[in-house]
Amino acid sequence: MEYLIPVVILVVIVLASAVKIVQEYERGVIFRLGRLVGARGPGLFFIIPILETMRKIDLRTIVLDIPPQEVITKDNVTTRVNAVVYYRVMDPSKAVVQVEHYPAATAQMALTTLRGVVGQVELDEVLSERDKINKRLQEIIDEATDPWGIKVSAVEIKDVELPEAMQRAMASQAEAERNRRARVINAEGEKQASLKLAEAAEILHKEPGALFIRTLQTIKDATEEKATTVVIPLPMELMGAFGYKKEEE
Repeated sequence: MEYLIPVVILVVIVLASAVKIVQEYERGVIFRLGRLVGARGPGLFFIIPILETMRKIDLRTIVLDIPPQEVITKDNVTTRVNAVVYYRVMDPSKAVVQVEHYPAATAQMALTTLRGVVGQVELDEVLSERDKINKRLQEIIDEATDPWGIKVSAVEIKDVELPEAMQRAMASQAEAERNRRARVINAEGEKQASLKLAEAAEILHKEPGALFIRTLQTIKDATEEKATTVVIPLPMELMGAFGYKKEEE
């Protein structure tokens, strides 16, 4: 009887080690005497004690934050870039067998790819074409991690830090560009105004009474405000009524 109790305890321990519970978002990769059997789960299942071992793999999407990396762009500008990578395990067996530690391996692959891709483009592309660079990063990292059973769903560049000297230079460039646009707009307005004035002068020249009517309108506008002096221009047509004749050239 005294030997029965330890045996019962041992049997209970062995049976307890044979019972495995895997969550809905997990899979259990089973090895039998060192050979891969496959992935099981979710739910309750049994393994052969001592002969079989199990390793749990999380299938949820993992958010990998890449710390800021100092990169020299194609146009020799030093900048610091950080990003975030979204990936998940699609094949648990490959994630265990093909790579030693898939989270660290994926992180290192994402880090080196970020440095390489940003170093091949100019600073303006990094600032204005992030979607294009994000897509390229996602394709390269996904292709590299595919043999490990990893699927990279998205890569996003979060922030681009520039040196203060470069920020001042870009601010000066933007100010100069705004001044150039303002001058072009003013010049275009002067051109349009001169064309309209030329058209108006041509119309007034063709119609003899038009200039006189315009003169009366000018007098009306000048006398609406309280003024002590009123200057009245006399058109040449009105002078003709007093016998003034324009000398022919």
